[in-house]
Amino acid sequence: MHFQQTQQAFIAHIKDPEQPLPAGIEERRMAVYRELFFSNVQSFVSTALPVLQSLYDETAWQQLIRKFFRAYPCSSPYFLHIARHFVDFLQQDYQLQPHDPVFMRELAHYEWAELYLATTLQTGEETAVRAEQIGTSTLQLSQLSMLLAYPYAVHQISTDYQPAQAGEMQYYLLYRNTADDVKFVLVNQQTAALLQILQQAPGSTLAQLVQQMQILMPTFNTAQLQQGASSILQDFARKGVVVSFQAEQNSLP
Repeated sequence: MHFQQTQQAFIAHIKDPEQPLPAGIEERRMAVYRELFFSNVQSFVSTALPVLQSLYDETAWQQLIRKFFRAYPCSSPYFLHIARHFVDFLQQDYQLQPHDPVFMRELAHYEWAELYLATTLQTGEETAVRAEQIGTSTLQLSQLSMLLAYPYAVHQISTDYQPAQAGEMQYYLLYRNTADDVKFVLVNQQTAALLQILQQAPGSTLAQLVQQMQILMPTFNTAQLQQGASSILQDFARKGVVVSFQAEQNSLP
């Protein structure tokens, strides 16, 4: 029990230096551990979210990371997982301060999504679908793609462009191409709706997608929706974002 108490005291002090030192451990040694752990976490988050980090001075950024380090129970030591934990912390537990950008949560999520797609391992091979097969194939979105929406143009944010308030919703399709580069496409609301339907119902045909789109957009006739959806899906098929449906990849274990 003594060891467990010492271990808990060690962890508590590492996360929050205002907590008492563990019994029997000198300050000089604890200072080394404090600096090592905190510096690693700060480096991981800064590397994952370089744009967000660039919007803070060094002191303010360290204070933000310290709040995360002290309060959030990370369950994984991996670089990518720590970045995701930080994004979750901002979305679930952190109260924006007057000096924080109003878009910090959205920007952090967008930067994490780019990192996730750049580093995620694909499970199984995906079968490409040719543009001319769109009308006759069962389809799905590539594993290496994400459909996102934010009320800020997060791809434009920098030290020189920082919107002061939310605006029109921006729809993004992020994907990793055959050269393993992460790209994004800004899409309109109708295209985002089409892709979301496909995301939620992998294995759909063009006709089935159009049928669902007709419910959402009753002012368009079937021929108009068919033509528009076909053109969009053909374009994304060329990019490798829309692929042939793989039943084994979408089955429950």
